[in-house]
Amino acid sequence: MNQEIERGNIGEKVKVNSGTSVEPGKVASSGTPESHGALKGNLYMLLSKTFSGLNENALRYLLPTWMNAFTGVVLRLGFGTLFFWVWGLFTRKKSPKASTRDILTLFLVGAIFVFGYMFTLLEGLTYTTPISSSIFISLQPAFVYIICLCIRTDKLSWDRVLGIIIGFGGALLCVLTQKGSDVASDPLKGNLFCLGSAVLFASYLVIEKIYLKRLSSATVSKWTFFGGAVAATILVCFTGWDARVLTEGLFSTPMLVLLFVLIFPTSVSYLLQDFGLKLLPATVVALYGDWILIVAAVTSYILGQDHFSWWQILAIGMMLVSVYLVEHAESKKA
Repeated sequence: MNQEIERGNIGEKVKVNSGTSVEPGKVASSGTPESHGALKGNLYMLLSKTFSGLNENALRYLLPTWMNAFTGVVLRLGFGTLFFWVWGLFTRKKSPKASTRDILTLFLVGAIFVFGYMFTLLEGLTYTTPISSSIFISLQPAFVYIICLCIRTDKLSWDRVLGIIIGFGGALLCVLTQKGSDVASDPLKGNLFCLGSAVLFASYLVIEKIYLKRLSSATVSKWTFFGGAVAATILVCFTGWDARVLTEGLFSTPMLVLLFVLIFPTSVSYLLQDFGLKLLPATVVALYGDWILIVAAVTSYILGQDHFSWWQILAIGMMLVSVYLVEHAESKKA
Protein backbone atom coordinates (compact mmCIF):
# COMPACT_ATOMS: atom_id res chain seq x y z
CA MET A 1 0.00 0.00 0.00
CA ASN A 2 1.06 3.59 -0.49
CA GLN A 3 2.73 5.17 2.48
CA GLU A 4 3.97 8.74 2.97
CA ILE A 5 7.21 9.71 4.69
CA GLU A 6 8.35 13.19 5.73
CA ARG A 7 11.48 14.66 4.21
CA GLY A 8 13.00 18.11 4.09
CA ASN A 9 12.72 21.26 6.13
CA ILE A 10 9.16 22.12 5.27
CA GLY A 11 7.58 18.71 5.37
CA GLU A 12 8.01 17.38 1.85
CA LYS A 13 6.16 14.06 1.55
CA VAL A 14 7.42 11.21 -0.58
CA LYS A 15 5.26 8.24 -1.46
CA VAL A 16 6.76 4.78 -1.57
CA ASN A 17 5.20 1.42 -2.16
CA SER A 18 6.01 -0.40 0.99
CA GLY A 19 4.40 -2.04 3.95
CA THR A 20 6.98 -0.60 6.33
CA SER A 21 8.53 2.80 6.93
CA VAL A 22 11.46 3.82 4.77
CA GLU A 23 14.25 6.05 5.97
CA PRO A 24 15.45 8.82 3.61
CA GLY A 25 18.60 7.72 1.80
CA LYS A 26 17.76 4.00 2.08
CA VAL A 27 16.39 1.62 -0.53
CA ALA A 28 12.64 1.15 -0.55
CA SER A 29 11.14 -2.29 -0.87
CA SER A 30 10.39 -1.59 -4.53
CA GLY A 31 14.15 -1.48 -5.12
CA THR A 32 14.31 2.21 -5.99
CA PRO A 33 16.90 4.04 -3.84
CA GLU A 34 15.83 7.30 -2.26
CA SER A 35 19.32 8.59 -3.01
CA HIS A 36 18.63 8.30 -6.75
CA GLY A 37 16.10 11.14 -6.53
CA ALA A 38 18.51 13.21 -4.43
CA LEU A 39 21.27 12.66 -7.02
CA LYS A 40 18.99 13.82 -9.84
CA GLY A 41 17.92 16.82 -7.76
CA ASN A 42 21.53 17.82 -7.13
CA LEU A 43 22.42 17.47 -10.81
CA TYR A 44 19.45 19.67 -11.74
CA MET A 45 20.59 22.30 -9.24
CA LEU A 46 24.24 22.17 -10.31
CA LEU A 47 23.33 22.90 -13.92
CA SER A 48 20.70 25.45 -12.94
CA LYS A 49 23.04 27.46 -10.75
CA THR A 50 25.89 27.29 -13.27
CA PHE A 51 23.60 29.23 -15.59
CA SER A 52 22.73 31.56 -12.70
CA GLY A 53 26.40 32.22 -11.99
CA LEU A 54 27.06 33.14 -15.62
CA ASN A 55 23.90 35.23 -15.49
CA GLU A 56 25.60 37.58 -12.99
CA ASN A 57 28.39 38.28 -15.47
CA ALA A 58 26.07 38.56 -18.46
CA LEU A 59 23.77 41.05 -16.71
CA ARG A 60 26.73 43.11 -15.53
CA TYR A 61 27.81 43.40 -19.17
CA LEU A 62 24.34 44.60 -20.22
CA LEU A 63 23.70 46.96 -17.28
CA PRO A 64 23.43 49.93 -17.53
CA THR A 65 25.01 50.38 -20.98
CA TRP A 66 22.51 48.36 -23.01
CA MET A 67 19.40 48.47 -20.81
CA ASN A 68 18.22 49.64 -17.40
CA ALA A 69 17.04 47.42 -14.55
CA PHE A 70 13.27 47.88 -15.05
CA THR A 71 13.47 47.12 -18.77
CA GLY A 72 15.69 44.12 -18.09
CA VAL A 73 13.10 42.71 -15.68
CA VAL A 74 10.31 43.17 -18.25
CA LEU A 75 12.35 41.31 -20.88
CA ARG A 76 13.28 38.48 -18.53
CA LEU A 77 9.84 37.98 -17.01
CA GLY A 78 8.05 38.42 -20.33
CA PHE A 79 10.22 35.79 -22.02
CA GLY A 80 10.02 33.50 -18.98
CA THR A 81 6.22 33.77 -18.91
CA LEU A 82 6.02 32.77 -22.58
CA PHE A 83 8.43 29.88 -21.99
CA PHE A 84 6.50 28.42 -19.04
CA TRP A 85 3.08 28.85 -20.67
CA VAL A 86 4.33 26.94 -23.73
CA TRP A 87 5.88 24.34 -21.42
CA GLY A 88 2.53 24.06 -19.65
CA LEU A 89 0.84 23.14 -22.94
CA PHE A 90 3.01 20.02 -23.19
CA THR A 91 2.48 19.00 -19.56
CA ARG A 92 -1.14 20.01 -18.95
CA LYS A 93 -2.46 16.42 -19.08
CA LYS A 94 -0.18 15.43 -16.21
CA SER A 95 -0.63 18.65 -14.22
CA PRO A 96 -3.00 18.72 -11.21
CA LYS A 97 -5.69 21.37 -11.60
CA ALA A 98 -4.98 24.62 -9.75
CA SER A 99 -7.84 26.31 -7.93
CA THR A 100 -8.75 29.96 -8.45
CA ARG A 101 -7.29 30.74 -5.05
CA ASP A 102 -4.03 29.01 -6.01
CA ILE A 103 -3.80 31.03 -9.22
CA LEU A 104 -4.44 34.36 -7.51
CA THR A 105 -1.94 33.57 -4.75
CA LEU A 106 0.76 32.52 -7.22
CA PHE A 107 0.08 35.65 -9.27
CA LEU A 108 0.62 37.84 -6.19
CA VAL A 109 3.73 35.87 -5.20
CA GLY A 110 5.14 36.59 -8.65
CA ALA A 111 4.18 40.27 -8.54
CA ILE A 112 5.87 40.73 -5.16
CA PHE A 113 8.69 38.22 -4.83
CA VAL A 114 9.71 37.25 -8.38
CA PHE A 115 9.53 40.81 -9.68
CA GLY A 116 11.13 42.15 -6.48
CA TYR A 117 13.96 39.64 -6.59
CA MET A 118 14.80 40.27 -10.24
CA PHE A 119 14.55 44.05 -10.01
CA THR A 120 16.74 44.37 -6.91
CA LEU A 121 19.28 41.98 -8.45
CA LEU A 122 19.50 43.93 -11.71
CA GLU A 123 19.53 47.27 -9.90
CA GLY A 124 22.29 46.00 -7.62
CA LEU A 125 24.38 44.77 -10.53
CA THR A 126 24.13 48.24 -12.06
CA TYR A 127 26.30 49.59 -9.22
CA THR A 128 28.37 46.66 -7.91
CA THR A 129 30.29 43.67 -9.28
CA PRO A 130 29.12 40.10 -10.04
CA ILE A 131 31.29 38.71 -7.23
CA SER A 132 29.81 41.05 -4.63
CA SER A 133 26.32 40.26 -5.87
CA SER A 134 27.03 36.53 -5.63
CA ILE A 135 28.30 36.89 -2.07
CA PHE A 136 24.86 38.10 -1.05
CA ILE A 137 23.18 35.35 -3.07
CA SER A 138 25.21 32.92 -0.93
CA LEU A 139 23.24 34.18 2.08
CA GLN A 140 20.06 32.58 0.70
CA PRO A 141 20.43 29.39 2.84
CA ALA A 142 20.62 31.56 5.95
CA PHE A 143 17.49 33.48 5.02
CA VAL A 144 15.62 30.28 4.10
CA TYR A 145 16.53 28.80 7.49
CA ILE A 146 15.45 31.97 9.32
CA ILE A 147 12.13 31.99 7.46
CA CYS A 148 11.58 28.29 8.22
CA LEU A 149 12.24 29.01 11.90
CA CYS A 150 9.72 31.84 11.85
CA ILE A 151 7.00 29.67 10.33
CA ARG A 152 8.01 26.76 12.60
CA THR A 153 8.90 24.27 9.88
CA ASP A 154 12.47 23.85 11.15
CA LYS A 155 14.21 23.55 14.49
CA LEU A 156 16.97 25.61 16.05
CA SER A 157 20.46 24.25 15.31
CA TRP A 158 23.55 25.89 16.78
CA ASP A 159 25.72 24.66 13.88
CA ARG A 160 23.51 26.55 11.46
CA VAL A 161 23.31 29.59 13.72
CA LEU A 162 27.12 29.75 13.78
CA GLY A 163 27.18 29.33 9.98
CA ILE A 164 24.69 32.17 9.58
CA ILE A 165 26.74 34.46 11.83
CA ILE A 166 29.89 33.76 9.82
CA GLY A 167 27.98 34.27 6.56
CA PHE A 168 26.64 37.64 7.66
CA GLY A 169 30.14 38.55 8.79
CA GLY A 170 31.44 37.84 5.28
CA ALA A 171 28.69 39.96 3.75
CA LEU A 172 29.40 42.81 6.17
CA LEU A 173 33.11 42.58 5.33
CA CYS A 174 32.22 42.92 1.65
CA VAL A 175 30.04 45.97 2.30
CA LEU A 176 32.58 47.78 4.50
CA THR A 177 35.70 47.15 2.43
CA GLN A 178 34.52 47.52 -1.16
CA LYS A 179 35.27 50.93 -2.64
CA GLY A 180 33.96 52.61 -5.77
CA SER A 181 35.98 51.88 -8.91
CA ASP A 182 35.73 51.61 -12.68
CA VAL A 183 33.87 48.29 -12.24
CA ALA A 184 31.65 49.36 -9.32
CA SER A 185 30.28 52.91 -9.42
CA ASP A 186 28.41 52.75 -6.07
CA PRO A 187 29.14 49.42 -4.33
CA LEU A 188 27.30 50.25 -1.08
CA LYS A 189 24.06 51.01 -2.92
CA GLY A 190 24.48 47.99 -5.18
CA ASN A 191 25.27 45.64 -2.30
CA LEU A 192 22.19 46.75 -0.36
CA PHE A 193 20.00 46.02 -3.39
CA CYS A 194 21.66 42.58 -3.71
CA LEU A 195 20.99 41.92 -0.03
CA GLY A 196 17.32 42.68 -0.63
CA SER A 197 17.27 40.33 -3.63
CA ALA A 198 18.64 37.48 -1.48
CA VAL A 199 15.85 37.96 1.10
CA LEU A 200 13.14 38.08 -1.57
CA PHE A 201 14.44 35.02 -3.41
CA ALA A 202 14.72 33.01 -0.18
CA SER A 203 11.09 33.88 0.59
CA TYR A 204 10.08 32.81 -2.92
CA LEU A 205 11.89 29.46 -2.49
CA VAL A 206 9.99 28.63 0.69
CA ILE A 207 6.61 29.58 -0.81
CA GLU A 208 7.31 27.83 -4.11
CA LYS A 209 8.33 24.65 -2.29
CA ILE A 210 4.94 24.54 -0.57
CA TYR A 211 3.01 24.79 -3.84
CA LEU A 212 5.26 22.34 -5.70
CA LYS A 213 4.08 19.62 -3.31
CA ARG A 214 0.71 19.49 -5.09
CA LEU A 215 1.06 21.49 -8.32
CA SER A 216 3.31 21.02 -11.34
CA SER A 217 6.38 23.17 -11.91
CA ALA A 218 4.82 24.54 -15.11
CA THR A 219 1.69 25.68 -13.25
CA VAL A 220 3.63 27.34 -10.43
CA SER A 221 6.15 29.06 -12.68
CA LYS A 222 3.78 30.27 -15.38
CA TRP A 223 1.56 32.07 -12.86
CA THR A 224 4.38 33.51 -10.74
CA PHE A 225 6.25 34.72 -13.82
CA PHE A 226 3.04 36.14 -15.25
CA GLY A 227 2.40 38.06 -12.02
CA GLY A 228 5.95 39.39 -12.06
CA ALA A 229 5.70 40.36 -15.73
CA VAL A 230 2.49 42.32 -15.14
CA ALA A 231 4.03 44.19 -12.20
CA ALA A 232 7.18 44.99 -14.19
CA THR A 233 5.20 46.19 -17.22
CA ILE A 234 3.09 48.54 -15.10
CA LEU A 235 6.14 50.05 -13.42
CA VAL A 236 8.13 50.46 -16.64
CA CYS A 237 5.29 52.63 -17.97
CA PHE A 238 6.26 55.15 -15.28
CA THR A 239 10.04 54.74 -15.38
CA GLY A 240 10.43 54.62 -19.17
CA TRP A 241 11.62 51.98 -21.62
CA ASP A 242 15.39 51.73 -22.08
CA ALA A 243 16.62 48.76 -24.12
CA ARG A 244 19.31 49.89 -26.56
CA VAL A 245 20.33 46.24 -26.87
CA LEU A 246 17.25 45.62 -29.04
CA THR A 247 18.57 48.05 -31.67
CA GLU A 248 21.63 45.84 -32.23
CA GLY A 249 21.90 43.08 -34.82
CA LEU A 250 20.83 39.54 -33.98
CA PHE A 251 24.40 38.24 -33.96
CA SER A 252 25.95 41.22 -32.21
CA THR A 253 27.59 40.59 -28.83
CA PRO A 254 24.98 42.50 -26.77
CA MET A 255 22.09 40.66 -28.43
CA LEU A 256 23.74 37.24 -28.03
CA VAL A 257 24.38 37.98 -24.35
CA LEU A 258 20.72 39.00 -23.92
CA LEU A 259 19.51 35.82 -25.67
CA PHE A 260 21.70 33.75 -23.34
CA VAL A 261 20.15 35.52 -20.30
CA LEU A 262 16.60 34.99 -21.57
CA ILE A 263 16.95 31.35 -22.61
CA PHE A 264 19.22 29.81 -19.98
CA PRO A 265 19.31 31.70 -16.63
CA THR A 266 15.74 33.03 -16.98
CA SER A 267 13.92 29.99 -18.37
CA VAL A 268 15.90 26.75 -18.32
CA SER A 269 17.53 27.52 -14.97
CA TYR A 270 14.17 28.13 -13.23
CA LEU A 271 12.71 24.97 -14.78
CA LEU A 272 15.63 22.90 -13.49
CA GLN A 273 15.27 24.60 -10.09
CA ASP A 274 11.62 23.52 -9.96
CA PHE A 275 12.68 19.95 -10.71
CA GLY A 276 15.29 20.18 -7.96
CA LEU A 277 12.79 21.59 -5.45
CA LYS A 278 10.55 18.57 -6.00
CA LEU A 279 13.40 16.27 -4.96
CA LEU A 280 15.35 18.31 -2.38
CA PRO A 281 14.57 20.41 0.73
CA ALA A 282 14.43 24.19 0.20
CA THR A 283 17.50 24.72 2.40
CA VAL A 284 19.58 22.35 0.24
CA VAL A 285 18.41 24.13 -2.92
CA ALA A 286 19.39 27.46 -1.39
CA LEU A 287 22.88 26.11 -0.67
CA TYR A 288 23.57 26.15 -4.39
CA GLY A 289 23.84 29.92 -4.15
CA ASP A 290 27.42 29.11 -3.14
CA TRP A 291 28.03 27.56 -6.57
CA ILE A 292 26.76 30.80 -8.15
CA LEU A 293 29.46 32.64 -6.17
CA ILE A 294 32.23 30.32 -7.42
CA VAL A 295 31.13 30.49 -11.09
CA ALA A 296 30.67 34.28 -11.00
CA ALA A 297 34.02 34.84 -9.24
CA VAL A 298 36.04 32.77 -11.71
CA THR A 299 34.27 34.31 -14.72
CA SER A 300 34.62 37.87 -13.34
CA TYR A 301 38.38 37.58 -12.93
CA ILE A 302 38.74 36.08 -16.41
CA LEU A 303 36.63 38.81 -18.04
CA GLY A 304 38.05 41.65 -15.94
CA GLN A 305 34.66 42.48 -14.39
CA ASP A 306 36.22 42.71 -10.94
CA HIS A 307 39.62 43.45 -9.42
CA PHE A 308 41.36 40.99 -7.16
CA SER A 309 41.03 41.87 -3.47
CA TRP A 310 42.23 39.93 -0.42
CA TRP A 311 39.27 41.29 1.53
CA GLN A 312 36.95 39.87 -1.11
CA ILE A 313 38.73 36.51 -1.01
CA LEU A 314 38.36 36.48 2.79
CA ALA A 315 34.63 37.24 2.43
CA ILE A 316 34.26 34.37 -0.06
CA GLY A 317 36.12 32.07 2.35
CA MET A 318 33.76 33.03 5.16
CA MET A 319 30.80 32.25 2.90
CA LEU A 320 32.22 28.80 2.11
CA VAL A 321 32.64 28.07 5.83
CA SER A 322 29.11 29.35 6.45
CA VAL A 323 27.64 27.08 3.78
CA TYR A 324 29.62 24.09 5.09
CA LEU A 325 28.27 24.55 8.60
CA VAL A 326 24.69 24.89 7.38
CA GLU A 327 25.03 21.88 5.08
CA HIS A 328 26.73 19.82 7.82
CA ALA A 329 23.84 20.55 10.17
CA GLU A 330 21.39 19.61 7.41
CA SER A 331 23.15 16.27 6.79
CA LYS A 332 23.14 15.44 10.52
CA LYS A 333 19.42 16.17 10.63
CA ALA A 334 18.83 13.89 7.61
